[in-house]
This record gives sequence, C-alpha cells and structure tokens, in this order.
Amino acid sequence: MEATQTSTVNEAIGQIEIALVGNPNTGKTTLFNRLTGVRQRVGNYPGVTVEKKAGSTRIAGEAMAVIDLPGAYSLAAASLDERVVFDVLTGHMAGTKKPDVIVCVVDAANLMRNLFLASQISELGLPMVIALNMWDQARDRNIVIDTQLLSDRLGVPVVPTVAAKGEGIEELRDAIAHALEDETRMVTVDWPQPVVDADAQFHRATDQAYAAAERTRFLFDIDCCIELPAEHRKAQTDARQILTDNDLDPISTEAVLRYGFLAEQIEGVITHPTQRKATTTESVDKVLTHRFWGLIIFVALMWVVFQSIYTWAGPMMDGIDWLFGSIGDWAGGLLEGSPMLQSLVVDGVIGGVGGVVIFLPQILILFLFIAILEDSGYMARAAFLMDKLFSWCGLNGKSFVPMLSGYACAIPGVMGARTIEDPKARLTTILIVPLMSCSARLPVYILFIGAFVEPVHGATIAALCLFAMHFVGLAVALPIAVVMNRFILRTKPSPFVLEMPSYHVPQARDVLWRMWDRGKEFLIRAGTVIFAFTIIIWALLYFPRPADVETRVTEQHAVAQNITVDELTALVETDEDAAGLLQHAIDSAYMEQSYMGRAGKAAQPVFAPAGFDWKTTVGVLASFPAREVIIATLGITYSLGGEEDEESDALRDAMAASTHPDGSPVFTLPVVFAVMVFFALCSQCGATLAVIVRELNWRWAVFTFVYMTVLAWIGAVATYQVGSMIAA
Repeated sequence: MEATQTSTVNEAIGQIEIALVGNPNTGKTTLFNRLTGVRQRVGNYPGVTVEKKAGSTRIAGEAMAVIDLPGAYSLAAASLDERVVFDVLTGHMAGTKKPDVIVCVVDAANLMRNLFLASQISELGLPMVIALNMWDQARDRNIVIDTQLLSDRLGVPVVPTVAAKGEGIEELRDAIAHALEDETRMVTVDWPQPVVDADAQFHRATDQAYAAAERTRFLFDIDCCIELPAEHRKAQTDARQILTDNDLDPISTEAVLRYGFLAEQIEGVITHPTQRKATTTESVDKVLTHRFWGLIIFVALMWVVFQSIYTWAGPMMDGIDWLFGSIGDWAGGLLEGSPMLQSLVVDGVIGGVGGVVIFLPQILILFLFIAILEDSGYMARAAFLMDKLFSWCGLNGKSFVPMLSGYACAIPGVMGARTIEDPKARLTTILIVPLMSCSARLPVYILFIGAFVEPVHGATIAALCLFAMHFVGLAVALPIAVVMNRFILRTKPSPFVLEMPSYHVPQARDVLWRMWDRGKEFLIRAGTVIFAFTIIIWALLYFPRPADVETRVTEQHAVAQNITVDELTALVETDEDAAGLLQHAIDSAYMEQSYMGRAGKAAQPVFAPAGFDWKTTVGVLASFPAREVIIATLGITYSLGGEEDEESDALRDAMAASTHPDGSPVFTLPVVFAVMVFFALCSQCGATLAVIVRELNWRWAVFTFVYMTVLAWIGAVATYQVGSMIAA
C-alpha cells in the first residue's frame, strides 16, 4: 500500500500516531522508510539536538502519522536520545502527543535482549505490535521462532519482517490496524511483593502524580537524566529503602526480574540449531577488528572516503562554479546599465546561491559513504578500532569519521557527527571539526607558500610546509576536546558500549534516500542562512559609494602615467589593458572606502601584534563568510581585480613587492606563517556556522565563532612574535 502525504505530519487534530521504537541496529529506520516512502519530514525535538523523523502512511484506508524514535536500549534514560524516547512515549515532550500505538522493532536473532525494552514499554499501557525484523538472518542461522506462540504469550501481534527487502510490510500494516481496533497490550512483569509495596508507597507519597511506567523509572534508575522534583525525592528514597530492606538492590533488581520474566515468556518459543557454526559476521570480524590488519583496512577505507570527497567532488564543484559564473556573466550583461543592481544580482544573489550549491557534491558523497558504512555494519567496527585513540580526550571512536571528513569540508563533517549517540561527545566533535584543515584553506596556503616560501627555500620545503599546515588544526583540536570535556561540558568518563550488528548488503534505495534527504536538508535549512550571509557581506563591501572616487582615482592614474585626464580617457577607450588597470584601481579605492574597508583599517591595530597591515586585515574580515574570499579581496586591494586566484603570478609579485611606509616589506616569513596559522584556526566559514546552528543551536554557533577566532588570533600573534625573535 503506497504512502500518501498529508498536509502536515502529527498536526492534524485526532490523527492516529504510530511510534517506532527499538534498539539501535535493528533496522528500525529502514522499516520507517518502507512504511512512509518519500513522505517524510526531518527536524529537531523542541529544545534538544536530537533529530525527529516523522512521516505519514495509510492503513485501513486512514492516514496515520509515523515517528521514528531514536534507537534506545532501555527507558532508563542514560543519554539524551533515550530521554527523548521516554518523554515522547509518556506524552511529556513539548509539541507532541502520546502515541496511539507502538511498533517495537526487535532483532529476531537477539530476541531476549531486544524484548527488554518492549517489556519496559508495556507498562505504558498502550497498544503494541512486535515487528520481528531481520527475520532472514535468524532463518539463515537456523533459528526457528514460533511467532504465534510468542504472540499468545505476550498478548500482542508478532509480525516477522525483513525491512531491507520489504517483506512483511503489508502484514505489519494489518497488525497495526488490529492492534488499534482491539487495543492489544503486552503483558507486564509480575513484580514481587517488595517491589509492589515500594511502588505503592511512592505512588501515595507523591499524590499519584506519576503513571506506572514513570514510577518504575524513579524506583530503579540511579544514574538517570530524568530528574525528580525536589519535593518528591524523599518519597523516592523511602521507596528504595523498602527494596533494600528486602535484600533487593535498586540498581540490579529490574534487570534480574525482567530477564527472568522474559525467559519464561520465550521458553519453548525459540529453537536453536544443535551445532552452532561461526557466522559470516564472526569470520569477517576476525580480520576487520584485528588490532593490526583491522587498522590497516580501516586507514585504507578512510583514505578512500577522504580522497573521494576531495577528488570526486572537484569536477562537480568546478562545473557548478562554471555554471553560476556563466549565469552571472549573462545577468551582468543584461544589467550593465545599472552598476549597483548588477553587483547585487551577480555578486550577491547569484554568487550567494552558487556559494550554497557548490557544497552539495561533498555533502552527497560523504553521506553516500556514511550510509554504506552504517548500513553494512562496518561503522560500528570503525568506532571500535578508533575508540582507544580518542578516549583520552573525552571523545569516542565515532568521532573519527566526522573529523576526517572535515579535512575535505567542515559542513559534511558536522552533519556526519549525527552518527554519535552520546550527545556530549557529539557536541564536542561538532565544535572541533571546523579546526580540521578543510579544502577551502588550501588556496590560502598555496598563495602564501608559493609567493614567499618556495621562491626562497625550494619546492621540497614548500611541500613540507603545506603538509605541516594541514596538521595545525588537528594538533590544537584534541587538547581543545580535553578542555571542553573536563572544564566546560564536564563530561563524566563512561565506558564505550557498542553493539556489533551483523553485516548487511546496503540497499540502494535506502542509501539514495539518505543522500537525497541530507542534500535537501542542507539546501533548505543551511542554504538560507548562507545566502543571507552572502548578501550582508556584499553590502559591506559595496557601500558606501563616494561620488568622487572615480574622478580622484582617474586623476591619480593620469598623474602616475604623466598624461592628462583627457588623454587617459581616450586611452582606456581604445586599450582594454589600460581600461582594466584603471577599473581595478577604482575597485580597490571603492573597497578601501567601503564599510568593510573602513572596518579593516579600524581593526588593524588589533591585528598589528600578528604583523598584519590594513590590506591583510581587510582580507581577513572579508573572509569570515568564506575563507577563500581573501584571494579575491587581496586581488582588489592590490589593484589587480577580483578574478585573481592562488596561482596568480601577478598577485604573488604584488604582495612580495608591497612595503610599509618606511620601506620594510609587508610580508616577512613570520607574517606569512602568522596569516596561515590564523586561517588554519579561525572559524571563517558562514556555511559551517549555519550548519552548526541547524545541528545544535545559535548559541553554540556563536561559541564556535568566538573561541576559534580568539584561538586564531593568539596563534597568529604567537607565530609572528616568536618567528620575529628567531629571525632577529
């Protein structure tokens, strides 16, 4: 049955809502995609960074909302994801209602462990369906499950499914319809008398303020992110004392009793093979998780990912750049009679849209690989291999892929951090990913190394400098992670618990859907902010436009060539080179008079300790939306035009020849390295900040901008001052 779109998801009054819940790596999201098709929306739950996926489907002729809740092992909310699951299921999440029916997605090959969560959810008293997903894997292992007996024991429909292949989806729809009609509820644990007494006392002492499932959590959960109001904490302590007095440990009692209850329910339901053979997953893991060969294979795979993002995206990005450049040339020709409108449309609007779309190839390629690595089951192995290398600074193994992706572009790196379940580790990873030396920094390195290092010290030293600059950000990022975790976020050390899912062949449909979903989300959400940044910077570089600038520059140009203004005017009408030189000089003067130029001169004393002159400072300020903008900005300030690139001999020569009023060179080696260190550490990318706003919130985006800018200034000043002392 095809999914259909409703006007909004979970907004229609009275619309039936289906909640999909389950452990991580049970194929829950794949099942969600099968139920909803393309009718999906992605957002964040109110006030938190956890992603909310909602869609719509049609069951028994009625449109129903479907929500894909984050993967959780338990309702004992030890993480933000699990807290969201608890709040949504209990109806405490702002902007959501309690679901009408729950589909608990269970790994058929790990029935006992997966039913633990279902048993906790049963206490909510909501209609439930059990989806025994990955049924084919259980079958391949010769595991036989009597689904009818299990359904009779649990009291709810049990449906075998293979979401990756679309098997059992129609049967699941029918089961959902029956669960809603019959209000089927799963059997609950028959607690021993001390637990019943403790629950009853807590219920009375809190004036019956909490439902059964909530009371269970407050009774058993010790380290939990669900806080009990202060006025009810004594009642909690007294209730737990009843357990302790009866030799029941609140920490372990729930697990012991639930698993004992579940063992009774599934007795005789599962038949295992008499002889257990090593599975394909176990055989492959002997190589892929090997402490030596596993690392070699991992590094090789990550190199492929990195190179693909860096090289495959190149031609597509060049094509996008050419396309928008051509559109800009065409629009510029049409608006030639209106300079301000021409500049707004070409440099602001078309340039702004192009500045958004040009990142799309890297986004799509990164999520192509992330989808393949995750859906195949390899991502968990990669996290396992890298965990020890990152645990000392408060990160875990899943931080590696986003950080590696950041070397191509921080935007897909930040978005790639969604694979990290621990919210604090995810937050820290996002905050340090922009320190990785992305491809946008490369033009800056090439310009300055090519102009000042290679001519003096040769190609070998230049190559070493270029190589070393790519590790400046990484060398700073890990200590920053330590500071973030120990002093700002105050993250408590915790063991890295990770389930190793079975290997799967990724489904092309799911991989392409994730690429489409992430690409669309970037264009719609981050793109609007990036476009706004572009228009603002255009205005700061364009205005004001003093009326006497062209006249004054033309007169100065004529004096410099020892000719009259009339002779110069006649010359530029017949000589394109002379006209270009004059126009470049005029553009340079306009930039100097612009708000950005004035800001550069005003800010120059701040950057003086790093050795920057006002032209370099203007380049730095103009580059905050996109660091590669400094190339074009320097081209304009040195009267060469904004079309110069990092390989331009004219720009390199002009910079090398530039001097201070006292005749000393503007760019010495300490200044050159100070500029590169500043660009290596500074958050000069409006697109990245826009994505951080999307992934976290604007406060963390501001924090990222401030801490990286301060860090970059300190690094640049230290580089210049120490370098100057060494040179002296």
